[in-house]
Amino acid sequence: MSDRETQPVERQLPTDEARDLLALVRDIAQREIAPKAAEEEDAGRFPREVFTLLSEAGLLGLPYDPEHGGGEQPYEVYLQVLEELAAARLTVGLGVSVHTLASYALATHGTKQQQVEHLPAMLGGGLLGAYCLSEPSSGSDAASLRTRAVRDGDDWVLNGTKAWITHGGIADFYTVMARTGADGPRGITAFLVPGDAEGLSAAAPEKKMGLKGSPTAQVHLDGVRVADERRIGEEGQGFAIALSALDSGRLGIAACAIGVAQAALDQAVSYATERRQFGHPIADFQGLRFLLADMATQIEAGRALYLAAARLKDAGRPFAKQAAMAKLHCTDTAMRVTTDAVQVLGGYGYTADFPAERYMREAKVLQIVEGTNQIQRMVIARHLAGPESR
Repeated sequence: MSDRETQPVERQLPTDEARDLLALVRDIAQREIAPKAAEEEDAGRFPREVFTLLSEAGLLGLPYDPEHGGGEQPYEVYLQVLEELAAARLTVGLGVSVHTLASYALATHGTKQQQVEHLPAMLGGGLLGAYCLSEPSSGSDAASLRTRAVRDGDDWVLNGTKAWITHGGIADFYTVMARTGADGPRGITAFLVPGDAEGLSAAAPEKKMGLKGSPTAQVHLDGVRVADERRIGEEGQGFAIALSALDSGRLGIAACAIGVAQAALDQAVSYATERRQFGHPIADFQGLRFLLADMATQIEAGRALYLAAARLKDAGRPFAKQAAMAKLHCTDTAMRVTTDAVQVLGGYGYTADFPAERYMREAKVLQIVEGTNQIQRMVIARHLAGPESR
């Protein structure tokens, strides 16, 4: 309804380079992503050309070593890039976060030879990754996964099904957790599987409530043969690698959530300052002004929380508890703020003519992916009170 210009978020960035980077990201978001977001989400179209552009701009490997095509940016900066991308379109912000997650195992636990051979293409060569941990019968209980890898000479043969895989069916590489030993977390190993490997296939994408442009699918591994040189880390180290990756990935989800919430707030403010009732803009009414103030405060608190966790990570300090807190708080905030944005727009908020209803549908999945918010509460409680006694 309104063409009111929204102001960029006021950000505290550590360097001039970071400020230039965020300006570049905002420009790409406004020119190449946001204008097509509603139409393409409605059509369920994945914007592969946008990810090619982001790769060419050096935005798909920001937190990684520049020796292999990364951007050597601290998480404090990388996460704010994700927030800007998610505000323009969650499919893009979440896609960059998942790609970064899929690259994590090789970037942090791969051998020097593996990194030299694979990382340049993964981080800056136009490739797109997927992260394969969950299965149809093991979601929150990830350590009970059943996909198995059996040694056959210098190769491993993988069989099983992965579920809820973002970029399933379109990814160029899959970081796959498979069982190579006994039951439990110590029997799991990580593998880098090419997207065109023989025996790898994907089911039809899930029909989702939101985030329709981002394909989510089961990935089937039917006798997929992978050379031992594509094993990442030691045998049995895969689950530890997976959990370490998720600590960082949860910060990515938190940043994406704040991006969606910020977009919803901007929409609500824009509407409220233009929509007139009883002779006044509805933004003049105290009840609505207080609602907008609460939305903005929740967003600022969430942003501060995920940045505090990022700065711990950048300093090399433990941050798992803070990552869980950030994921919990920011995604719950996104759900509240987007719901309130729909309410601000009234009947218009319930229509697809405005993006508020899309933001609300998209916010819901962020409370579920990369560990439900109930799991985040368990993680936080374990840091506070120790493991459950049972």
